[in-house]
Amino acid sequence: MSTAASTETNVNADDGSSNTRVALLQFKVTEDKATNQATARSFLRQAHEKGASLVVLPEIWNSPYATTAFGEYAESLPAMGFQYKYDGKDDDPLSACPSAKILFEAAVNYKMHIIGGSIPEIDTNGNIYNTCLCISPEGKVVGKHRKVHLFDIDVPGGITFRESDTLSPGNTMTAFDAGESFGSVGVGICYDIRFPEYAMLLTKKHMCNLLVYPGAFNMTTGPAHWELLQKARAVDNQCFVLTASPARTEEPNDGEEGKYKHYTAWGHSTVINPWGEVVGTCGAEEDIVVVDLAMGDVARMREGIPTFSQKRDDMYKLTES
Repeated sequence: MSTAASTETNVNADDGSSNTRVALLQFKVTEDKATNQATARSFLRQAHEKGASLVVLPEIWNSPYATTAFGEYAESLPAMGFQYKYDGKDDDPLSACPSAKILFEAAVNYKMHIIGGSIPEIDTNGNIYNTCLCISPEGKVVGKHRKVHLFDIDVPGGITFRESDTLSPGNTMTAFDAGESFGSVGVGICYDIRFPEYAMLLTKKHMCNLLVYPGAFNMTTGPAHWELLQKARAVDNQCFVLTASPARTEEPNDGEEGKYKHYTAWGHSTVINPWGEVVGTCGAEEDIVVVDLAMGDVARMREGIPTFSQKRDDMYKLTES
């Protein structure tokens, strides 16, 4: 079981009575599902001990990040609005999704909002999705995001990856109300961050104060674009951007390759403020990034540079189909 280091940034919240502490959980993912689940439990407990009221897990944290693995590790996940109740006597409603159960138990026991990174989800038709569950402190599913933009790329001399070999794309934008501490929170997964239209529509429709992207950028795209894209989405939408990555695991030696092709994550889970500044980050190793968000920065940015009221609707429009 892993014990994380902690990178803490004290960006004073504007209202001392409101807990705006967030924690980004960056931990190693292995081929052993039970180990990954135990690690997630440990990091969630540590985030609670550090006083976080909103926690973000990494993308695909219960499974290797390999298209051939997603089917084996996939779980049947509850729908939007699902309320977790289990008295220990009747059938457990989450028996088919043990990874998700960890998130629900932590949300209820620790009274925190959990943006559950993502895990492979399988539906009744056998379709597999890359899915993030957002869970309230009462144990209710308040957001369910299936990755909209699948990671199909071929960078010469860099990386080739095709999520669409296994995964189906989601078709909904995801936002939820995280109460007076944070307000509206928009959610995407990894490659979704490259599409500014998605973030701008979310913010236009829900006036998001936070945009959250669990992600697993790699050693080609990570150094070039990970932080750059976060800053772009923060400035575009004048809000906080939070990302949580798996910790880096090194390439195996020759002859030691596991069952699935190894994927090396960039790491560097990060918090960006509405001005486009990094206010919390870490390196590539296991860590918990803890930041107290100054939520008043969102309103100050939008009032000082009022781009939302200066759109030229006579020239261009951003609409949801």
